[in-house]
Amino acid sequence: MRTTTIATIGPSSSEREILASMIEHGVRIFRLNFSHAPAEEFAPIIQLIRDLERELDTTLTVLGDLSGPKIRIGKVENAPLQLSQGDRVYLGPSEYRDRYNDLAFLPLDMPEVLSGVERGAPVTISDGVPRFTVSEVLEPDRVFLLQALDSGIVASSKGITFPGKPHSLPAFTAKDKHDLHAGLEVGVDAFAQSFVQTREDMETLRSELTSYTRYIPLIAKLERASSLENLESILSLADGMMVARGDLGLECSLPALPVIQKKVVRACRRHQKPAIVATQMLLSMVNNPLPTRAEATDVANAIMDGTDCVMLSEETAVGSYPIGATQMIRDIADQAESYLLEQMQGPYRPENEKDTAKYLAYSACLMADHAEGKGVACHSTSGRTAALLSSRRASRPVYALTPHVEVMRSLNFYWGVIPVQSDPAIPNHLDRVEQFVEKSDLFAKGDRIVLTSGQPTPGQRETHTNQIKIYAK
Repeated sequence: MRTTTIATIGPSSSEREILASMIEHGVRIFRLNFSHAPAEEFAPIIQLIRDLERELDTTLTVLGDLSGPKIRIGKVENAPLQLSQGDRVYLGPSEYRDRYNDLAFLPLDMPEVLSGVERGAPVTISDGVPRFTVSEVLEPDRVFLLQALDSGIVASSKGITFPGKPHSLPAFTAKDKHDLHAGLEVGVDAFAQSFVQTREDMETLRSELTSYTRYIPLIAKLERASSLENLESILSLADGMMVARGDLGLECSLPALPVIQKKVVRACRRHQKPAIVATQMLLSMVNNPLPTRAEATDVANAIMDGTDCVMLSEETAVGSYPIGATQMIRDIADQAESYLLEQMQGPYRPENEKDTAKYLAYSACLMADHAEGKGVACHSTSGRTAALLSSRRASRPVYALTPHVEVMRSLNFYWGVIPVQSDPAIPNHLDRVEQFVEKSDLFAKGDRIVLTSGQPTPGQRETHTNQIKIYAK
């Protein structure tokens, strides 16, 4: 399995035996959802993951998911409300509740969100049912009359969305700041920022990490329609992107969502950044031992689109079949990856651009195919070389050697990359790779492996990958 499975930890997946089985079925990244608990409460589960990492000799990554500014309505009187199509309700700050009391009132005490809402604007509650439209602006930027477009239930404290409308709320909140620093203290390896809208959102998050010397990958979650307009600038600063289809599916029309997913995945590969597809991958497996045909097809299509990771949420956090879900997603990935590589008929050739590093990565993957090599082995101190090789979608495994544990854990986000810790006592990078091949049980006598390395040359100020070699064990 070359596609990484990300599994969300929850009550259904907190036991050692379950975690070990999930790792056996290909899970390499465990997600902690800070919307449900502060970071420090995850310390015991992180310690358990580290214990399994050592016992199973498998590099594992802990991903902290920062909550961001989740917009929720307040307490609704007589909730839950059963609404029918055509029913009307008020929306506005709770201080106006007594003034508008002839209909149900949905309190929202966030003036920056209500600012600029106009007649005809769409509004969704919770998971999108019921949907509303603003039928009348009663007090500009404050109170609105909504009309239900379909039937549904409205309860207190549910999320509310204004599809397509940007707002001034920063993605990085005070809670996120606490969870970021507390998460680093308890051993989180990477963070995903919710509700990113602009590059500035990622800059704010990055600036909070200036006092830390270790490498900490940051993933931008795309959940706002406005973020799609800033895709390239966000991607230039983020270490990867997550297509968070839950909230994004409320912001955008459902027919447009599959195309958006494809565009984001393609943009990530163009920038050598990992793409994650998330939300409702195998949702029916929360209660059933098998997914629907449509879900299996959805997972396969995401993989054939070129995503690096697929993420399970409720399926492993609260579902009845967390192990079955990870096994199913692995089996689907095996089939989809085989078809993808068959259709590609070779690694992705770089587009018309002058990028020597991309062409070196492409050449290494091409050489491994033609030499019928058992893999590509590289030394990648920062992880960049491994990212380049991954973006070409090599048909052979990519073994990425690095002396840094934090870089090894970051490499789990990349398609087809197997992280390996190198011996820093060996000064020459190529010698480190050759020693790995000679000592590893993964390769038999006579096997050929393509090696890449960076060797200093006269006049070269910095050492980058500049050598490709076919090595016969």
